[in-house]
Amino acid sequence: MFKTLADAFKIKEVRNKLILTLVLLFVYRLGCWLPIPGIDSEALGVNVEESTFLSLLSSVSGGALSQGSFLALGVSPYITASIIIQLLAAVIPSWQRLSKEGADGRKKISTYTKIAALIIALAQAIGIAVGFGTAGSAHIEIFGGSEVVCYIFIVTMLVAGAMFTVWLGEKITEIGIGNGMSLLIFVGILSSAASAIMSNFQNLFVGGDTTQTAIWQLVLFIVALIAIFALVVFVDGGERKVGVQYAKQMKGRKLYGGQSTYIPIRVNANGVMPIIFASALLTFPQLLMSIFDSDSSSGFVNWWSKWIGAGTWVYAILLALLILAFAYFYTMINFDTDEISRQIQQNGGFIPGIRPGKPTSQYLNSINKRITLFGAIFLAFMALIPTLLFTGIGAGGLNSAFSATGMLIVVSVALEFDKQLEAQMMMKNYRGFLK
Repeated sequence: MFKTLADAFKIKEVRNKLILTLVLLFVYRLGCWLPIPGIDSEALGVNVEESTFLSLLSSVSGGALSQGSFLALGVSPYITASIIIQLLAAVIPSWQRLSKEGADGRKKISTYTKIAALIIALAQAIGIAVGFGTAGSAHIEIFGGSEVVCYIFIVTMLVAGAMFTVWLGEKITEIGIGNGMSLLIFVGILSSAASAIMSNFQNLFVGGDTTQTAIWQLVLFIVALIAIFALVVFVDGGERKVGVQYAKQMKGRKLYGGQSTYIPIRVNANGVMPIIFASALLTFPQLLMSIFDSDSSSGFVNWWSKWIGAGTWVYAILLALLILAFAYFYTMINFDTDEISRQIQQNGGFIPGIRPGKPTSQYLNSINKRITLFGAIFLAFMALIPTLLFTGIGAGGLNSAFSATGMLIVVSVALEFDKQLEAQMMMKNYRGFLK
C-alpha cells in the first residue's frame, strides 16, 4: 500500500486528488476540535464514557462527541439513515425499482437518505442537549441565562455539523479518491485509537515497580494486535469462486461466447453491518436510559446494567446470536440468488453439473448459506474475543483504541482505498497509452 501511495504521487492528476482528499479530511478533523459554546465538554465526556453506545459513536468521530465539538455527531446520522433506507428499499417495491433505474434512481435514494439523516441528527441532538442538560452536566448558561435559547443553539449547531459532515463526505467521493464517508470514519477511528494508546501507555509506564510488567503488556498487545489484523485481512479476502460456463452462440456469421468465468461469494460479504445492527439493538435501551434517566442506581436501570448491560455474559451471548441472525438477514438482502440465476440463464450460461433455472438458484443459495455461517462466526469471534484477549494480557483499557468494529472498518477501508488508488493509476496509464 505504501508503494502504491509513493507511485501515486508521481502522477499529477492522482496527486491532486490525494491532496484534495487530505485537505478535506483535515477540515473534518479541525471541525472535530472546534467546541460549541454552551457545552461543558468535561462533564459531557464523563457521560459519554458511561454509555457503551455513545462511546462507540465518539470513537467513530475521533472523540468529537465526548468533547462537545461542532462535528460531535459525525457520520453516525448518515450511516444510520443509510441502513434504514437500505432496509426499506429491500421491502418497498417502488424503492426497489428506483435502485434499478441507474443514476436517476440512485440520486433520488440519496436525497431520501439525506432527509432521513437530517431527521436522525435532529433527534440525536435534542436527546443529547435535553437529556444531558436536564442532568445539569452537559451545558452552561449562555445568552443571558436563557435555557431555551441555549438548547436551540446547541441543537442547531449539532445538526448543522452533521449535515456539513455529509457534505464533506460527498465532496471527497466526488473530487477525491475513495468513499468519503468511509474515509471520515477511518480517520476518526485512527484518531481515537492514537489518543487511547498514548493515554494507556502513559498509565502503564507510571511507577518504577511496574516498568517490566508494562513492557511485557506492550509486547503482548502488539503481537495480539498484529495477529488480529492479519486474521481480518485473511478473512476479508476469502471467497468461494463458483464457476460459470457460457455456451457458444452463432450471431450472423460470427461465433460468440464459450467463455468461462466465476461468481465470487465472499466469506465476509456483509462487512461490519451485522455487528453494528446487533450492538445498536442491544445498547439502544441503555442509550435511552442514560439520556432520560440519569439515576443509574434506580431499580430497573441498575438491574439492566447488571444482567443485560455491556460486559455481562448475557450481553455477550445475545450479541453473538444477533450477529448470526443479522448476518443471514443482510445476506438475503444483498445476494439475490434468483436474480443471479435468471441473469446467467438469459446470457446463455450455466454452472457445470447444475441445470439452469431453479436448480442453479438452490445451488447458489446452499453455498451462500454455508459461507455466511463461517462469516457470521468470524464476526461473532471478532466482537467478543479481542476484548477478552486484551483484558487477559492486562491491556483492557486499550479496547477503546481498537474495538472489533473499529478494526474491521479500518482494514476494510484501507484495502478498498488501496484498490481504488490502483484503479486511478491504471486508468491514467491507459490514457497515456492511448495518446
